[in-house]
This record gives sequence, structure tokens and C-alpha cells, in this order.
Amino acid sequence: MTDEKKASEMIKELMDKHYEDALEAKKKGELVGWAASNFPQELAECMDLALVYPENHAAAVSAKKASLPFLEYAEGQGYSTDICSYARINLAFKDIKECEALQIPMPDYLLCANNICDLMVKWYENLAVELNIPLFMLDIPYNTEPAVTPARLEYIKEQFRMIIKQLEDFTGKKFSEERFKEVMEISSASGRAWKRAMSTLMATPSPMNGFEMFTYMGILVCNKGRKETTVALNKLADELEERVKNGETSYKAEEKHRILSEGIACWPFLGHNMKTLMQYGINVVGAIYCDAFAKVYSNLDEMAIAYAEVPNCVNLEREVASRVKIIKDHNVEGMLIHSNRSCKKWDGFMYEMERRIAQETGIATAYFDGDQSDPRLFSKAQYETRIQSFYEVMEQKKAAAAAGEGTR
Repeated sequence: MTDEKKASEMIKELMDKHYEDALEAKKKGELVGWAASNFPQELAECMDLALVYPENHAAAVSAKKASLPFLEYAEGQGYSTDICSYARINLAFKDIKECEALQIPMPDYLLCANNICDLMVKWYENLAVELNIPLFMLDIPYNTEPAVTPARLEYIKEQFRMIIKQLEDFTGKKFSEERFKEVMEISSASGRAWKRAMSTLMATPSPMNGFEMFTYMGILVCNKGRKETTVALNKLADELEERVKNGETSYKAEEKHRILSEGIACWPFLGHNMKTLMQYGINVVGAIYCDAFAKVYSNLDEMAIAYAEVPNCVNLEREVASRVKIIKDHNVEGMLIHSNRSCKKWDGFMYEMERRIAQETGIATAYFDGDQSDPRLFSKAQYETRIQSFYEVMEQKKAAAAAGEGTR
């Protein structure tokens, strides 16, 4: 009798299968699409359309330390280094069509949403023109108000209907309301399972090394509408709850300080970043980035709202409030901010957001320079120096708090 698989093994196998299935679909002559990570995956899943996600692919290639040749190729084609490195990797792959680190099929159509950033639009428009394939575009307005307004909700829903009709015409496959409801239920179940897993990080000590979040989250981008994903994520939640119950953790050091990781992961140096923090007993117990793909809803209206309320698509006040909630719920002592050259939309409000969060919570904050995929924009020495200073500030704050309690 074989031992039961761990959640980490199940998630890895599902990610591997995601790419294998897409390549196999291409070989069979089926239509394969490339999709933005926050395009409503459910619309394609209920029509049994094969998709891959260039952002997810670029992150995986970067984590495997294979991004630089693609970045250099793109720059040689005239793409500026100011452009998102995910986009540059993908625009290079469009021409090269081969990636030893992780192969994906070329697309027959494109699915794009601008709820992450405006650059996505130009990136996918460029792909559509150069590859001469159709682009199905979902425009989601930025939320300046505290919530999605009724007019914006109707605008988004009407686009859902339009894209469904366009996909039916292009692929020859029919949209089923019954199947759509089933996929929404599965997606929401996956979202709830992920939220349950992440809620265990409120425990002290946290039951996991926070960097594991970054490796697990990809399954929510690619496969959240599939039952096997729900099973794997519930398994993860069960394992973490069992660790909390037993006082166990996968964090291989004493957890001295608990922090919020702000920004997209610095994929080429993920291991270095993790080990440096671990030297000081600093564990990541929360990240907005990892929460972005866990959506829960029960109908089309709620789904439209969920995709309209992703990070970067809501106003500064809501961005601050979401982070303050994690800080309070997870007993966070510091916020480590990745000043990511690629993500102008995210970095644009970062300094004001940091100021407001520090003012409201009193936690320590620290920045480091880097990029989500470009290894040339990160300095190990700078990172290590910043983490040392960050640790010292958190130590001072903890000592001051303890002294204050002792005098009362």
C-alpha cells in the first residue's frame, strides 16, 4: 500500500499536467489560447477550451533561472527594459517558440483582461497583430468608489456575454449555463480551500514557510475550475490545520518575526530571499499577491465583482485596508516591500500605501530593489543589508513593546 500523497506533490502534478494537456491538445489540432492571469478562467473552462497563461509561464521560467536569454532577445528586437519582464519573456517566446525550462504551445487566440494593468492590453494587442490571431478583450474599469457600482457591474456582465458569443463563433463549442454553474461552484470551492489554508498562517508559529505560498498559488491561476484542484487545496488546508494542532511547522528556523510580503515575488532569487530571511528567523505569514486568485462567488454578478476587485483594480483606501487586515489578523510585525521595476501599476502607489500602513499599524517597513523576472535588477548584497536593518528595527520595536508592558 503506497503512502498518501502530500498536497505539495498533488499540486506539482496538477501543474505539470496543465502544461502537458495544453501541448497534447495542440498536437491533436485543438485550438489553444493564451490568457491573462485574471481573465475569468471559468468562461473557458465550461467550454472545455485549452489555455496556458504567459504570466505563469514567465514566472516559472524565471524561477528556473532561464529568463535572461528571452529578455535579451526581446531587447534586441527593440522592446524597452521599462516594459514588464513577463511581457518581454513572452514576446521573445513568440518568436523563439522553444523553451527548454518549460515548453508551452503557441496560441490560436488570446484572452485578455485589463484588471491587472494597462500594459496587458498593448502586450496582447501586439501578440494578436504579429501572430495574426483574434484577441478577445475584457475591459474592467478601475474602482475609484468603495465598491463596484451597478453601472460598472452591468458593463462587465455584458462583456462576459459578448465574449461567450465570440468564443462560440470562433471555436465552434457551445456555452452551457448548467456547466457554467458547475464550474463556478468548483472555482469557489477551490477559493474557499485556499482561504482556509492561508488562514492557518494566523497561528504562531505559522505552520508553513511562507515562501511555499508562492509555489502553490499557480494552481489557482491555471486550474481553479477543476475538481482535482479543490481536492489538492483542501488536502493542503487539512495538512496545515494538523500542523497547527500539533504545534508543527515546515519553517526550518525559530520564528522570531512575522512579516507581510508586499509585491510580486522576485522569482530568480526566491531561494536566496527565503534563506536570507530565515537567517534572522523572519517568516512570511501573509501576501496580497497570493490572495489575489482565491475568488468565491455563487452567481454571475458575484463573479463579475470578484474579477473587478482584484489588487491593482481598487482604490488606495481599499488597498490599504486589505493589508491592514492581514497585519492585524496574522500578528504581523513588519512589511517587506519588493520595489519591482516591472510592475509600474503596483509600485506607483506603494510609497503612499506604505506610509499609511505604517502610520495606522506602527509596524516596521523595508524596501528592496528587484524585478519579478530580470535577474540583472537585483543585488544580493543590497537585499542582505536591507534585511539586516529590517531585522534590527523589528528587534528594537519588540524590545520597546516588552519594556512598555513591563512598566504597566
